[in-house]
Amino acid sequence: MAHDFDSKIEHLLKVSGKYIPPKRVYEEAYIKDYESVYAYSIRDPEGFWGQIARELIWFSPWEKVREIDLPHHRWFVGGKTNITVNALDRHADSWRRNKVAIIWLSEEGEEQVGTYGQLRDRVNQFANGLKSLGVKKGDRVVIYMSLTIEGIIAMLACARIGAIHSVVYAGMGAGALRSRIEDCQAKVIICSDVAFRRGKVVRLKATVDEALEHLDFVEKVVVHRRSKPPIELEEWEVDFWELLRSHSHHCAPEVMDAEDPLFILYTSGTTGRPKGVVHVHGGYMVGTYYLSKAFYDLKDQDVYWSTSDIGWIVGHSFIVYGPLCAGATVLIREGAPDYPHHGIVWEMVQKYGVSVMFTAPTALRMFMRFGEEYIKKYDRSTLRLLACAGEPLNPEAWNFAQEVVLENRGHCIDNFWQTEIAGPVLGTMPTGVSKPGRVGKPLPGVVADVVDAQGKPLPAGHGGYLVLRQPLPYMMRTIYGDPKRYEDYWLAIPGCYKTGDIAVCDEEGYFAVLGRVDDVLNVAGHRIGTADLESALVAHPSVAEAAVVGLPDEIKGESIKAFVVLRAGKKPTEGLRKSIIQHVRKELGPIATPSELAFVEKLPKTRSGKIMRRLLRARELGLPEGDTSTLED
Repeated sequence: MAHDFDSKIEHLLKVSGKYIPPKRVYEEAYIKDYESVYAYSIRDPEGFWGQIARELIWFSPWEKVREIDLPHHRWFVGGKTNITVNALDRHADSWRRNKVAIIWLSEEGEEQVGTYGQLRDRVNQFANGLKSLGVKKGDRVVIYMSLTIEGIIAMLACARIGAIHSVVYAGMGAGALRSRIEDCQAKVIICSDVAFRRGKVVRLKATVDEALEHLDFVEKVVVHRRSKPPIELEEWEVDFWELLRSHSHHCAPEVMDAEDPLFILYTSGTTGRPKGVVHVHGGYMVGTYYLSKAFYDLKDQDVYWSTSDIGWIVGHSFIVYGPLCAGATVLIREGAPDYPHHGIVWEMVQKYGVSVMFTAPTALRMFMRFGEEYIKKYDRSTLRLLACAGEPLNPEAWNFAQEVVLENRGHCIDNFWQTEIAGPVLGTMPTGVSKPGRVGKPLPGVVADVVDAQGKPLPAGHGGYLVLRQPLPYMMRTIYGDPKRYEDYWLAIPGCYKTGDIAVCDEEGYFAVLGRVDDVLNVAGHRIGTADLESALVAHPSVAEAAVVGLPDEIKGESIKAFVVLRAGKKPTEGLRKSIIQHVRKELGPIATPSELAFVEKLPKTRSGKIMRRLLRARELGLPEGDTSTLED
């Protein structure tokens, strides 16, 4: 792999400015001195992580903070706990008993509110219900529900009794659902009969029925019935609320070893075979709890809203487990962020006084496309932090978030992580200096590097493989049923965890993640990151969103094709096409000029908002599309 980027395409790696967060953010921040905290975490990782873990409840203390024998690593060795004791009991048995844990909203404005005391009671009741169905420690339970309080109850109830949950995003097709049920050999399925998105009914139960045809190992299906009148149930099916209400609200938590599995979360692969990433009770709990406080800066007075869903790792780590372990008030909303109108997100920020928000670059670019008037109509003065992750955050979108959404009263903080690493590893701390176009620095406990294919560190400004040089407590422990696939993460570059992303680090230690390894184009021998190209395209005043792919070219090796979604009010014309192409040429140089540019109404994305570039490329070349189970409808 060649690592020297052509000088003419380094434009977006050169940061034109820095942003110092406002005094308000600094004064309220959990960590004010990143440098000293980071230095301690690297100098004494056992002391650092052990100190954090001691803030939580353990049935039995650990013997060792960590035990590393790569590719395997164990944390809080010998310790016994249960993540629900820290997400529920620690608060329900304290002054937080009557504090609001979850506020749920529907697209139509319906609201449900649950306190920590109420949430623990419901979780215990449902946990007892699952036990009555024969579910026990180690059994796998697949959850196919939309973003509702019931979905969160189902997750926590499984954890309460030591069952391993696997949430499948509500809306995935029967084939994708079936493959996940088969892979983990689920004993019970918990589903909703319907979900609601953009005012339409999504029939989940019908998908479950199709997925379960001829699968005789599934014993029961628990159905959260939302339709009026209620649908009829078969003899092997059980009503969610009837099961819950028929049991006691006292349920002793299962004593779990720190390394016992908590959940399996499947990620899509280009081969069509999903990967079942396994996270555990102990290290995952400590990591997500710490990051909820230290990075997302959640405090008792905050109202926190993540626009993600429980079907994705963001939902697991920073809707459910992390914020609840930290005792936060979590706002959740079922449905689309642009329905019933383009300003609904900001209307909810105003109504509930949201102070910390987590969203994706794709969502920010969508808001840009709609126009500022939908934002400025509502009061966003409560917003202190706006965290953004999911794919590279281009400077244009960062500036929009900082100047238009936050009006410089808060701080837009970029961060990078992935399903396999259940929380941020790179990011800009709330009190850190932001450099638009850079995700930030390694977070406490993280040793990150940019290396060549042999693992040799590369000098500042040179693009290469992003690796982590030591494990973290909140990283995955294996791929379910496929340990070899897990080991490849650590063995491809000896002694390093290979993220699969291309990155560059500057002289000040700020990283820019440029995209996946397979999102790097090779044009006439020059390696060009899709993030560079897409950022240049979006910087054009008429462009809302963009994606680029490389297509085979006899002369250049690859040529660049761009797909562009225009901002509201802009019309696709040949003149505009030429203007956008010329803009990219001016920004990045002749080698990065798109050979083709197509105007499209929308880009294919996963339901978590990531652009599926490989799907665009496959369609252009007439190739098989691979795994499309996460494709948004």
